Amino acid sequence: MFLSVFDLFKIGIGPSSSHTMGPMTAARRFLDEILAGDWPRPAGVKVDRIGASLHGSLAYTGIGHGSDRAVILGLAGQTPQTVDPDEADGIVARIGADKRISPPGHPTYRFDPAKDLVLDRKTPLTGHANGMAFYAYDASDRLLLKRIYYSIGGGFVVSEEELQRMKSKGSVTTEGKKVPYPFKNAVEMLAMAAKSGLSIAEMKRANEEKHMSREELDAGLDAIWGAMKGCIDRGLSQDGIMPGGLKVRRRARQLHDKLQEQWQQNRPNPLLANDWLSIYAMAVNEENAAGGRVVTAPTNGAAGTLPAVLRYWLHFHPEADQPSIRDFLLTAAGVGGIIKSNASISGAEVGCQGEVGSASAMAAAGLCAVMGGTPEQVENAAEIALEHHLGMTCDPVGGLVQVPCIERNALGAVKAVTAASLAIKGDGTHFVPLDAAIETMRQTGLDMNEKYKETSLGGLAVNVVEC
Repeated sequence: MFLSVFDLFKIGIGPSSSHTMGPMTAARRFLDEILAGDWPRPAGVKVDRIGASLHGSLAYTGIGHGSDRAVILGLAGQTPQTVDPDEADGIVARIGADKRISPPGHPTYRFDPAKDLVLDRKTPLTGHANGMAFYAYDASDRLLLKRIYYSIGGGFVVSEEELQRMKSKGSVTTEGKKVPYPFKNAVEMLAMAAKSGLSIAEMKRANEEKHMSREELDAGLDAIWGAMKGCIDRGLSQDGIMPGGLKVRRRARQLHDKLQEQWQQNRPNPLLANDWLSIYAMAVNEENAAGGRVVTAPTNGAAGTLPAVLRYWLHFHPEADQPSIRDFLLTAAGVGGIIKSNASISGAEVGCQGEVGSASAMAAAGLCAVMGGTPEQVENAAEIALEHHLGMTCDPVGGLVQVPCIERNALGAVKAVTAASLAIKGDGTHFVPLDAAIETMRQTGLDMNEKYKETSLGGLAVNVVEC
């Protein structure tokens, strides 16, 4: 089972990988299908109008997560990786006024977001909680083409057919990829490490280098960290009210200034490391909530946890260097791939245990590895972090990735560092295997009531009075 590090760490825009990046990608896929023309239609008939509908969690929290905006941007030809966050609102406004889209390489299509983009809360699509349908019509509004896609977390998008293959054969991203260390769970990962004498990062590197050069891999890893670091820095430089109507104020910059002052005064602070961790994580997730550029780690809603722990490593450990950053990311991706393949990283599928819980486990594994941990200690660190997120619901207030998401990332980072510290002080022997924690998360997600899975129909979302 192989998921590339670049499958898990994708550069895109906020506020949600499954609700923003996924729908934007799906819209682009639909445009590609129209252009390919590999579908039956009457001779001489052309596509004249485009429509789309969002279902399940995408419908319930689509406005707060910017799903409608993402679809419009995708139909305009934008991608999560290349869209300029500063220009996005202008693109959406122009399409709303013109009621037409002109994606590159296509003719102009009729598309009125007020009528042709529907948030359908009454008709769930059976494949996944994050379902969406796209429609193409001729000039007489006769339906020519319909396609259904599912946004399954972390920016991954699959068609109905791909989803069925994934359920029967494993993740669609593994097809056709042969690697020297194809571990599909933690037991296999540890057995391969013991047999080969390699670390988890070294095995993951060998897998990646089967499909790209070492120079390409290192450049990609450096770009991921560069985007993460840039997001932290931007978040620490911004203030004001975040969009969406909750009137939640950015806090990372103000808290950072206070910490800098304490740092310069050399005042004792036993919670200093936790404070820095929290501020780094909050900076990322405030940027995410504002629609800025972030890295899925493994999702946008959990984008702050792993970068915060990696920045902590660089801040507090003098031995930290560029190779250790790469090892951190490779190790984290190895654990993240196991979680995604055997459970889920989607809040709409299993709650926030699948997002911040997975992020915390990945960060704990990465940190333990660069601190000199054995594969057994790394697996233990990931298990500790994941175990203590089990059962966590996804209940965003107002459907926005702000409350409780921003602070939740901070606490996920603190748990990750604690888990790594506990694990590296042991010998790797522990009671609950990582695979058992992952399976427990999967089962808990299946049992969890839908109102606690990114629908904003339960939890804090209904018990906090919006002011």
